[in-house]
Amino acid sequence: MRTNFSARLKRLVAFGLTLLFTVMAGSAFAQEQPKADWNALDMPSQAGRTFVVTGGTSGMGYEDAKALAAAGAQVVIVARNPQRGQEAIDRIEQEVPGAQVRFEAVDLADLSSVRALAQRLGSTLPRLDGLINNAAIMAPPERGTSADGFEMQFATNYLGHFVLTAELLPLLRESDAPRVVTLSSIAVHRGGINFDDLQSTQGYDPMVVYAQSKLACLMFAFELQRRSEAEGWGIQSMAAHPGVAVTELVARGPGLDSEQGRQWSSNREHLQTAAQGAVPTLYAATAPEAQGGAYYGPTGEQEIRGPLGLASVPAAASDSAAAARLWTISEEITGTRFP
Repeated sequence: MRTNFSARLKRLVAFGLTLLFTVMAGSAFAQEQPKADWNALDMPSQAGRTFVVTGGTSGMGYEDAKALAAAGAQVVIVARNPQRGQEAIDRIEQEVPGAQVRFEAVDLADLSSVRALAQRLGSTLPRLDGLINNAAIMAPPERGTSADGFEMQFATNYLGHFVLTAELLPLLRESDAPRVVTLSSIAVHRGGINFDDLQSTQGYDPMVVYAQSKLACLMFAFELQRRSEAEGWGIQSMAAHPGVAVTELVARGPGLDSEQGRQWSSNREHLQTAAQGAVPTLYAATAPEAQGGAYYGPTGEQEIRGPLGLASVPAAASDSAAAARLWTISEEITGTRFP
């Protein structure tokens, strides 16, 4: 009897280990670390490929667009301000002779504007090889509402990109190797999805709401990969974050006179440049070895800066049931359906 029990125990342990390794193979544990010193110069040629970069007139989005153009890609910068768009194009063309770059106007906080952009792109592009969901606003002091009545950070950072990705899915599927890269933030470790008050009508804490919007972006990136695999869309979906980079995000959000602004200003020399902050996104968008479902970012102290690597994923972002619930709610409130 003891022999039988021992044999059964060994089989149970073996089964448990097999199950554990199977689960690990489909999780972040199985993701390969990228080359730590990878940079934009390591990008393979992107000639013949087309990318859309939201928020590409400044900061990391601008650096993404410039680096992709330098690698030979056709780049469509989408943002709100046509004047700033033309200025970005002029700067890129000066630094990258022969750059193929153009501008399209969109307001991510207005879903009719998002759909109009997707319609224009659908009529002018034969396919789309990469979509970089980069644009964001951060922690405006007062709660604002979008054209569709949603809280402004949730609308701009997450819902606008959710709808844009859905609308561009047919174009992406025309590519032989399409990728969607969605920008998150180290702020996700402070965030949670408040399903009882997604629009922050019961209370508005600017940074808490920002963290929620960026957590939603991270959950969306993972859920898009799961659904792409299940539905056979052929899309690789990744997430990236820049650490803390010197951009206009703080000045346009809480302001340089805020507590966050003062901390940011006093530590500028210890932060990432916009070009450094763009590296995880560019790796996800172009590196042959980048993997769907991965989350890339700097790996230094608290992931504020440092060498490229796999970013730490908060438990909330790993909750596939919550991600599926958020996806369903997002489809319902935006009137959008993925094919």
